[in-house]
Amino acid sequence: MRTLVITAHPDDVDFGAGGTIASWTSQGIEVSYCIVTDGDAGGFDPAVPRSEIPAIRHAEQIAAGRQLGVEEVRFLGWQDGRVEPTTALRIDLSRVIRQVRPERIVTHNPERNWDRIGASHPDHLAVGEATVRAVYPDARNPFAYPELADLEAHTVGEVWLMGGPGADTWVDVTDSFERKLAALREHTSQETDRGGGLEARLREWMSATAAQAGYPDGRLAEGFRRVITR
Repeated sequence: MRTLVITAHPDDVDFGAGGTIASWTSQGIEVSYCIVTDGDAGGFDPAVPRSEIPAIRHAEQIAAGRQLGVEEVRFLGWQDGRVEPTTALRIDLSRVIRQVRPERIVTHNPERNWDRIGASHPDHLAVGEATVRAVYPDARNPFAYPELADLEAHTVGEVWLMGGPGADTWVDVTDSFERKLAALREHTSQETDRGGGLEARLREWMSATAAQAGYPDGRLAEGFRRVITR
């Protein structure tokens, strides 16, 4: 099942679905990434010129993707922190959907998660909303955007929403956890492993998700809301 992951920033997919992506590519599933922004508002070191951040974050996401078996990574270049679900963004996403032609899309849940506010960055909500609008009705409607008339319309079968409320689909990623961790450690400009606590935090979060899914003690999981869109 060809899968397209659409996220707001570099590293979003690795936090939200890295273990799932690793398990899918191990099964031979083709996965591509579309990152809406360059992550230009990220980083922690003021000595690094802001103009260098996009290239750094591109390289980090490409390296992280390879850790999970993903080779195709597209960047749309929208400005970090200023994303809205505009028609222009819907056109950009519809173009990518028609080009990649995925059966499944993974993206941010456009509903705010009040239990874990960090999952509901405004860019996440905007990208999730724009992606759902691009899936239905934009990408499947051949008359939606004249500027995309050269690309055949495409209907996506399902969307997996990460980071929000209402999870109803879980993936046991215990066996792919180390690859998820390795992918996150590629994002060195974000200092994701400050103090060596990244692994402990991930295990805590993912153990709680596994418990929610009803998995036995000691298992790790990622959760999604699965929406049938065909």
